[in-house]
Amino acid sequence: MTVLNETFTLSNGVKLPKLGFGTWLIENDNVINPVKVALDAGYRHIDTAQAYGNEKGVGQALRESSVSRADVFVTTKLAAEIRSYDEAVSAIDQSLKDMGLDYVDMMIIHAPQPWADFRNGEHYFKGNLAAWRALEEAYDAGKIKAIGVSNFQQIDLDNILQNGRIKPAVNQILAHVSNTPFDLIKYCQDNDVLVEAYSPVAHGEILTNESLQNMADRYGVNVAQLCLRYCLQLGMLPLPKSETPSHIIGNTELSFTISDEDMVTLKQFKHIENYGASDSFPVYEKTDK
Repeated sequence: MTVLNETFTLSNGVKLPKLGFGTWLIENDNVINPVKVALDAGYRHIDTAQAYGNEKGVGQALRESSVSRADVFVTTKLAAEIRSYDEAVSAIDQSLKDMGLDYVDMMIIHAPQPWADFRNGEHYFKGNLAAWRALEEAYDAGKIKAIGVSNFQQIDLDNILQNGRIKPAVNQILAHVSNTPFDLIKYCQDNDVLVEAYSPVAHGEILTNESLQNMADRYGVNVAQLCLRYCLQLGMLPLPKSETPSHIIGNTELSFTISDEDMVTLKQFKHIENYGASDSFPVYEKTDK
C-alpha cells in the first residue's frame, strides 16, 4: 500500500488522501498539464485557491482527465481579503463556476488577515466569523463537503472553535523540516483539526542542504522525499507542488520510515535562514527567523 492509497479521516467523517498536489504559483494556462500528470501518477487530492488565479485551469484538467471527478478530492480557498458574509457567498459560488464543478470537497479561509495586513496584529475576528458562516451554509447546502482554515494561529482558530457552528476540519500551515510550529500542530491535533503542510520542502530552499542530503542518502531517497515523509510521520498532510513530471511522480514514492533518532534530528534542525526569492511573500516574511 502506497501513501497515495492512504487517507486521513476528517472530524466530520470525510476521508481525504494523505498526499495532496499543490498548485501555488502555477499560472492558469500552465496548470492543466501538471494536474493531469499528477492525476495520472495516482494523486487524488488537488489543492488550489482563488488567489492562485488557476481554478479554471484546474477544473479543465479535471474534466480532461480520465479519472472520475468523484474519485478526486478538490480543495480551494476563500480569498484572504474577503471579510463579509455576502462577499463570501458570492466568492464560493464563483469558485464553483470557475472550476465547472457542482461541489468542492473542501474550501478553507486562506488566511486570518488580508495579505496586505498579514500578522500585523489585527485578527479580524468578526470578518472571519462572517466568512465562516457563509462556508457553513454552503456546507449545509452540499456545495462543500468539508470546511477549514489556513495560516490560522491558535487565537484565530479559537475564534472559530468557540463561536462557529461547525468545527474547522483542517488548518493548512507553513510546516517543514527547519520550520515546524510544534505547539500549533499539537493544538490543532488535540482539537481534531488536521494539519496540512504547505511548502513541505521550504519552497525548494532546503533541497541542497548537505546534512539533509546525507540523511536522505542513507534511506535511498532524495531530500524532497525525506521532507515529505517527515510531515507524514508528524501526522500532517503534505502538499508538494511541482511542474516537473519526474518530481511530481517522485514525490509519491514515500514507502519508507524515518527512524525515531533521525526524526529527533529533523525536529531540531536549524531554522531556515531565508526563503530566497520567495522571502517577500507574507507567509515567509512573517515566520519567526
